[in-house]
Amino acid sequence: MPGHVLSPYLPILVLMIIALGFGLGSLVAGMLVRPRRPYPEKLMPYESGNPPVDEPRYRFSVKFYIVAMLFVIFDVEAIFLYPWAVTFDKLGLYAFVEMMLFIAILMVGYVYAWKKDAFRWE
Repeated sequence: MPGHVLSPYLPILVLMIIALGFGLGSLVAGMLVRPRRPYPEKLMPYESGNPPVDEPRYRFSVKFYIVAMLFVIFDVEAIFLYPWAVTFDKLGLYAFVEMMLFIAILMVGYVYAWKKDAFRWE
């Protein structure tokens, strides 16, 4: 099918099938080869080589989630900045203004988080 629209994607499909086959094959081979000798110490919950001392589920502080959301926001900013910087000379003034607007919006969020003491770790 040389003239078919999807023919350029055939190598990607083949690669995905090979990767899936390799992953599943590795799991099946591991299940067949590994030793199966469960004993009580092996079946215990593992916590860095020490016996567990507390409940496995406890509440995290909201600060963890705020830091995670801020990381995602500024990580997304970096993801959008890289392709823009690579093709900056071809995009022109309009793209420059758009990116400055994007950075300004993110800076408003950054200043808001700063004013709310989201970066203060106590």
